[in-house]
Amino acid sequence: MQFFKKHYEKILLGIVLAGLIGVLVFMLFYIASDKQAMDDAANGLINPPAKALPDLDLTTNGAAMTRLQSPFVLDLETGNKLFNPFQWQKTLDNRIVKKDTSVGPQVAVVTNIVPLYLVLTLDSATTNEAGARYVIGVERQAAATLAKRHKQQRFVSKGDKNDMFTLVDVIGAPENPDSVLINLADSGETVTVLRDKPFRRVDGYMADFRYDPEKKVFHNCRVGTKVSFNFTDFLVSEVSQNELVLMDQSNQKKSALPFAP
Repeated sequence: MQFFKKHYEKILLGIVLAGLIGVLVFMLFYIASDKQAMDDAANGLINPPAKALPDLDLTTNGAAMTRLQSPFVLDLETGNKLFNPFQWQKTLDNRIVKKDTSVGPQVAVVTNIVPLYLVLTLDSATTNEAGARYVIGVERQAAATLAKRHKQQRFVSKGDKNDMFTLVDVIGAPENPDSVLINLADSGETVTVLRDKPFRRVDGYMADFRYDPEKKVFHNCRVGTKVSFNFTDFLVSEVSQNELVLMDQSNQKKSALPFAP
């Protein structure tokens, strides 16, 4: 008891120091444990454990592949009268029937197509006190009227200009030239007309065709020619080297007829 009384301060200090040491040791373990818990939490948020994905559902893909192997065929002839290549018409009793394709402009046959020319000829030359004059023949086979299709002669001197051409130059002796140079008014081109060889240029075409259902034959059809068959009036709207185009005057529908010589 005397010892405790004499040394209680030391004993109390020892107890306090031992407690401090215990707290320090506990703190070391606590800090390590807390750090491990924090590391585990961070790893769980940043690198969570991977989970297996569920199997893909390929049912719809398999069904689509099966449909592709057996495509659906649309009947656009018997059951559907809109999306098909045939024409339909209404009868007097209001029935819808397929239009007869054995008649109409599409069965007409083009039998011949010939070119129509602009022809220029050097017909003659005369000289007098006023100078040399030249007679140039002009034939416009594609003209709109019959009167203009016949050959017409133009009397010109060098440099003269008219509605068809300008006489640009004369090659050879003025009284008996070998050729003349002519500038055409419609195209602006300069062409040569020889004394013994006319100048020819294609200006259009003319066609012959037949319509077998009515045993009709049409000759010399030009652009603007009117024809009638199958109870319909048609106008020749175009004629080219390989095709004749007819236009129904009631609805302006065009039908192209090829020419296969």
